[in-house]
Amino acid sequence: MIHTNYLVIGSGIAGLTFAVKIAEKFPSKTVTIVTKSDENESNTKYAQGGVAVVLDTKEDSFEKHIQDTLIAGDGLCDFSVVEMVITEGPKRFRELIEWGANFDVDASGNFDLGKEGGHSEYRVVHHKDITGYEIERALLQRIHQLENITLLTHHFAVDLITEHQLKIQPKEQVTCYGAYVLNEKNGTILTINAENTLLASGGIGRVYGHTTNPVIATGDGIAMAYRAKAAIKDMEFIQFHPTALYSSEGSSTFLISEAVRGFGAYLRDKKGHRFMLDYDERAELASRDIVSQCIDKELKKSGDTHVFLDCTHLNIAEFIKHFPTIYDKCKSLHIDISKDWIPVVPACHYLCGGIVVDQQGKTTINNLFSCGETSRTGLHGANRLASNSLLEALVYAHNIYKHLSKNNTDFSPIEIPDWDDKGTTITEEHVLIQHNLKEVQALMRNYVGIVRSNSRLKKANIKLDVIYTEVEELYKTSKLNTSLCELRNMINVAHLIINQSIDRKENKGGYFNIDNIH
Repeated sequence: MIHTNYLVIGSGIAGLTFAVKIAEKFPSKTVTIVTKSDENESNTKYAQGGVAVVLDTKEDSFEKHIQDTLIAGDGLCDFSVVEMVITEGPKRFRELIEWGANFDVDASGNFDLGKEGGHSEYRVVHHKDITGYEIERALLQRIHQLENITLLTHHFAVDLITEHQLKIQPKEQVTCYGAYVLNEKNGTILTINAENTLLASGGIGRVYGHTTNPVIATGDGIAMAYRAKAAIKDMEFIQFHPTALYSSEGSSTFLISEAVRGFGAYLRDKKGHRFMLDYDERAELASRDIVSQCIDKELKKSGDTHVFLDCTHLNIAEFIKHFPTIYDKCKSLHIDISKDWIPVVPACHYLCGGIVVDQQGKTTINNLFSCGETSRTGLHGANRLASNSLLEALVYAHNIYKHLSKNNTDFSPIEIPDWDDKGTTITEEHVLIQHNLKEVQALMRNYVGIVRSNSRLKKANIKLDVIYTEVEELYKTSKLNTSLCELRNMINVAHLIINQSIDRKENKGGYFNIDNIH
């Protein structure tokens, strides 16, 4: 058994920012970070666009950023949260710079601010088109300088430890005592007893298969919290990024950043028609939900598999300077953006809901906190404004750190039973796991996608129940492995998305059900 003061599950911007702050504040206390892949593999790493933050107060203002966020959230944002995140943003951003993160500047030495869909001003700070990668680099460098942080790579958090595992009745509220964690290299299960646990395990994109998220984004934190009886909300609000690079193999994982449309690219159908002008006066710079729904309508109308992003009229030298990674990726696929249109299709990108937290990042379970895409703060409402997510992670990581700094107690480790896997065997049923994974992904894409209907949602529920029963049976009789645990988590997440979609009777932001049109 490992005893630690702070257990952090996830190694993206949210988890690492908190870990750095709390470890520096309390050098005698221990921080344990568990991550199921390499230390730098996270949704943060793939964030191309940047951090939306008000730095130019002549042209921009907190009020404008607040209004843009509220408009994107379609009436469901928590105003006090929006105000807090946006006004705190510049302070938290400057800490990143102090920690060594680099951001692009113009010839005058000022930050080279970008503009993305839904923003009324240029306010997105970036590092070329690999902003998340640069932030991750700076944070990991800081982590490795701190001796009281232990970073366990290739360790998969299986379940939170609560009164359920201790076989005692919770008092008024369930309490988290840490987590059971699978060492992926040798198959052993660690018992980690923690004074406080932070779930910062990222998004749910792989539930849909076609996603801009990395393969690790299987909703593990949300599923663990759900099984531990935490409140989960707004799971129906999934943002589909309008422009993932289309692949005929059917897995659209490379993101063509929103900033490319901000730079002036046009969306066209195969005949060359610039169709966004037919739907919205903002054209390509409408918010993501609008652009995704419009592309979905065009594809359903035409029967085509994708539309195109046209950059041929742009200054290509400037394009390469701003988007070198995107340019190189297209070139590797023999797409010359000076002459060729880029084939694109919407793909699952970001979850606006998740584990319910207050402004200190506290969940409805004692000693359990959540931050980043895993959490539901109220900032995004029904649809996230572009580049607000990295900002949210920075601000909430700081708020959790502040709260725990003030409520610093002496840790009394407790004895927790080891993981019980008596009677289980090493599964030979990897084919069954992969088959069910593909079934879940196809089910979510076809029945619970950009445009939903009551009948499709009900059918999805029936089909998911069959898969759930089969996988639970396998889980009970098998020694644990990552792919089985991930599949189980994805089924839990799919269940939440479907049922919270059924409960929503009004179309808002990223949620659109054809039966809700009156």
